[in-house]
Amino acid sequence: MYAIINSPWVRPVILVAALILVWDLSIRIFGIPAYLIPTPLDVGNQLYTQWPMLAAETLPTLQATIGGFVLSVVIGVPLAMLIAYSRTIESYLYPLLVFSQSIPKVAIAPLFVVWFGFGILPKIIVAFLLGFFPIVVSTVMGFKSLEADLIDLARSMGSTRLKMFYKISLPNALPAIFSAMKVSITLAVVGAVVGEFVGSNSGIGYVLQRANGNFDLPLMFSALIVLSMMGVFLFVLIDLAEKLVLPWHISNRGDALAPT
Repeated sequence: MYAIINSPWVRPVILVAALILVWDLSIRIFGIPAYLIPTPLDVGNQLYTQWPMLAAETLPTLQATIGGFVLSVVIGVPLAMLIAYSRTIESYLYPLLVFSQSIPKVAIAPLFVVWFGFGILPKIIVAFLLGFFPIVVSTVMGFKSLEADLIDLARSMGSTRLKMFYKISLPNALPAIFSAMKVSITLAVVGAVVGEFVGSNSGIGYVLQRANGNFDLPLMFSALIVLSMMGVFLFVLIDLAEKLVLPWHISNRGDALAPT
């Protein structure tokens, strides 16, 4: 029984159950009206009855999220490599990247709708803009964290720059890249929903906007739960990919966190 409770998969379930219990008790004790916060039972009923619609509306949001995330990785990792290996490129691009992050994405999202229409492309772009910066920053740090002594040792043994990259630099940076991908995928979900808020007739963001206009709080909470489940699912997928690609890093991390 103790082993089951301490399972990494069971603990979150226990925490969620406790939060739902606190949620229900708070409504009952403080007499919170339904037009402010719905009961867990009302949200559960809405989630059950509206599940086919919510599942169908999840697909556009999922497509925009994955599209923006993939674009972040495909553009962010090579750009981070250029910044890490060239001080000139870093001096030009890094301040510009930091400046771009100070611009609220909600403010510029309507421009993408004007430029690219109401299709999926504006949502992908907003998801990309939100998920792009963590990829670049963490990847740069991953490549720059390589010890100078290790580089000198590889050079003394006659390693070429290309061989050093594949054998030393890239494996050293991969843990940072995967950590950035975990952050990026959650931000891409937010970006996709922001894009749907601005202009869309489908997706979870559209459902949230419609539920807010109709004051349908149970539907709004149900859509938020579906959105959270999607984010957790994508995060877990990247975590599993990290365990498959970097088993040595996971084992070393586990050994470092194990009690002595």
